[in-house]
Formats: sequence, C-alpha cells, structure tokens
Amino acid sequence: MVSNEMLIDGFGRVRDGIQAAVDSLSVENLSFRPEAKANSIAWLAWHSARTQDSQISAAAGTDQVWLSGGWYDKFGLPFDKKATGYGQTSNEVAAVKVSAELLTAYYDAVYDATIAYLKQLKDADFAKVVDQSWDPPVTLAVRLVSVLSDTLQHAGQAAYIRGLL
Repeated sequence: MVSNEMLIDGFGRVRDGIQAAVDSLSVENLSFRPEAKANSIAWLAWHSARTQDSQISAAAGTDQVWLSGGWYDKFGLPFDKKATGYGQTSNEVAAVKVSAELLTAYYDAVYDATIAYLKQLKDADFAKVVDQSWDPPVTLAVRLVSVLSDTLQHAGQAAYIRGLL
C-alpha cells in the first residue's frame, strides 16, 4: 500500500465516524453540550469538515469547498467566511445549530475533494515543504497526518457525546 492509499483509508474512517455520530439526530441532540463550555456534535462535525477543507484545499492549491460549493450560505452561521472553529468561544460553539443532513452533505463534499486530491499524489510528493513557518518546516506528509489526527480525534469526541445522549 502506498502513502496516498493509507491516507485515503484514514480519511474514510473519519467520514464514517462523523456520519455515525450525526446520523438521524435532531438539531437539538446535535447541539447538546455535556457542560456549558463543551463542544457539541454539530460543532465537532462542522469544525472537522472545515479543518479538513481548509488544509486540503491549501495543500492542493484549490478553493475551499465551503466557499466554492455555497456551504457558507447554506449553513448561515454568524462567523467570518474563513472561520474553521479554531479558537472559537463557547458562544460561537453554541451557534452551530444545523441538521444532520446538512452536516453530512458538507462533510461528503469535503471528503470527495480530499480523496480526489490524495488519489493524484505520488510518494515523492509527500516530502514537499508546505509551511516554512515552523521549525522544522512542515512537509505535505506531516500536514496530512496532522489533519487526519485532528479530525479522527474530533470524530471520536462526537461519538462519545452521542453515547451520552
């Protein structure tokens, strides 16, 4: 198995985890927060998709699905168009009140863009430096594994909250 095939498998697991966490839940249940400052399933799913979308599009040199696919308007969130959830306040987390269908549709669109990008990569591509602002500089391989790790963690957190319901 080559590197892109492993990443494709990994991002498929994220997609499956997010879909299982949000499947058939009401907006009320998706917005449930175990305590006042905790994240909700809706926010975790949205943030995972936004993180993946912003990072993969940057690596691929393409537009974010969030903007090019009209998802920003469909979600109607009171955030800047470029917001991904990083550093958001408790009130901003609480503002993510959307349907399971909308969350999974956006995640599917991000997943499709991710897989299209990963399929065209060759193993040699992973050594390319994509961010000079870190020491050591970040390679494409490190960036993709970082996104995969982050989104897998959030999918697990969403599954945990679903279990509390």
